[in-house]
Amino acid sequence: MSEATVWLIIAGLGAGTYLTRFVFLGLVGDRPLPDWLLRHLRYAGVAVLPGLVAPLVVWPDATGGQPDAAHLIAAAVTLAVGVWRKDVIQAVIVGGLVFAGLGWAL
Repeated sequence: MSEATVWLIIAGLGAGTYLTRFVFLGLVGDRPLPDWLLRHLRYAGVAVLPGLVAPLVVWPDATGGQPDAAHLIAAAVTLAVGVWRKDVIQAVIVGGLVFAGLGWAL
């Protein structure tokens, strides 16, 4: 890809991100959102985080795309703590500590 193409893609993505945020903050920001939309937006964070993390757990770059025991165990512990404690921050901290510990031990 040429440099011009890369910068055009970056500018296009930036403009798209700005416009999607402007619709909610600039055009609709002073009016209450409908209940059906608020109900759907409540699950956006819950859907995005697994979408970002799952490829890193199942196909980690560090092992050439092969599943790794440390990644899978840390993900399972993170999920278990999240379900048990109902707190994302605690789950992420415990999962990170388990991953670091397994990386050191293995």
